Amino acid sequence: MKDVVTPLSDADVASLKAGDRVRISGVIYTARDAAHGRLLPLIEKGEPLPIDVKGQIIYYTGPSPARPGSVIGSVGPTTASRMDKFTPALLALGLKGTIGKGYRGQPVKEALRQHTG
Repeated sequence: MKDVVTPLSDADVASLKAGDRVRISGVIYTARDAAHGRLLPLIEKGEPLPIDVKGQIIYYTGPSPARPGSVIGSVGPTTASRMDKFTPALLALGLKGTIGKGYRGQPVKEALRQHTG
């Protein structure tokens, strides 16, 4: 098991290989296509985002109401490819990882190689 803490550095990302089991500590942002759709116009206009994505991870999941006394409700991954049209722009801003299910398109794979090593 490898341990990493967000925000991730280039060295953190370079130390990970496909198939590694990883325990992540720190902030993990949650967002799906609706949230990504609000971020992309800001990126295209060169405006600041409401969060700093540099070194961060986004977990592709929808909103889930928290029970009283809890920070968040139950969460499960959504299909990662639904975010493919947004991901290269976020990677260019320093996003280091995503968590979701399913395949990623070739443009995302190329952007991952270019921006995260």
